[in-house]
Amino acid sequence: MRKLLALILVTSLAFLSACSMEPPGWAKPDQGEKKIEDLKIGLSVSTLNNPFFVSLKDGVVKEAEALGIEVKVVDAQDDSAKQINDVEDLIQQGVDVLLINPTDSAAISTAVQSANSIGIPVITLDRSADKGEVEALVASDNVKGGEMAAKYIVQQLGEGALVAELEGVPGASATRERGKGFHNIADEKLQVVAKQAADFDRTKGLTVMENIIQANPDIKAVFAHNDEMALGAIEAINSSGKEIMVIGFDGNDDALKAIEAGQLEATVAQQPDLIGQLAVKAGLDVVQGKKVEENIPAPLKLVTIEE
Repeated sequence: MRKLLALILVTSLAFLSACSMEPPGWAKPDQGEKKIEDLKIGLSVSTLNNPFFVSLKDGVVKEAEALGIEVKVVDAQDDSAKQINDVEDLIQQGVDVLLINPTDSAAISTAVQSANSIGIPVITLDRSADKGEVEALVASDNVKGGEMAAKYIVQQLGEGALVAELEGVPGASATRERGKGFHNIADEKLQVVAKQAADFDRTKGLTVMENIIQANPDIKAVFAHNDEMALGAIEAINSSGKEIMVIGFDGNDDALKAIEAGQLEATVAQQPDLIGQLAVKAGLDVVQGKKVEENIPAPLKLVTIEE
């Protein structure tokens, strides 16, 4: 009987030690648990209905495939509640790293904290999360980009020009930061007579710009927080018959074509594919125990109609 009890005790202890409460983690290859190609990345994108974020996603997938790493991609469709559910699903699927491009920087915080609670590292792309532990934010300097746009308007139109601003999704860090940079210059050297959110959307950019023109027919320029809104604004301006300078932000293909065609004045060009690649590298560094910078910058360039 004693031998039987001893056998049961040993078996039970072995079972408990195997069933640790810790989540299955990724270990360095020399520890013999997982190799790099066994790594599984979860990518949550704010929307794939925007060329910029499609390029960002492509950058992640291209870099991961080059390393033999699997990527699971989910599209939040600009719905913060859907994005939270998407991230929770990725966690349940056992991803080793989460790359998140937040729709709303405040709302995504709960999902980031869920990942934190079981030890899944989080890298954010283009936009940050307000709360939770994020290993690194890979993004362009949005504040600097907003300043670049305002300085260009001053350079082209002079101080005191009447301007409007098309803002991105309320609550998104990119919206706050691009607006902050723009106003750092514009509040002193320009007259911002109208600003309204168009949610980074081309159709909304058209509608909002129509309303702004009706209320402020004398504006000379508009800064849009992204190219999609800028292209929508151009449609509204063309319909109105007015001459209004439009500056966008992102440098997507449609915007660059519009600059070549003489329709869009300028864009603060990012490199979304590079942002995606850098995010994968940062995620890999984190799981290998390497130190990463909290803010990993991607370069910006002002592309203008004059070039």
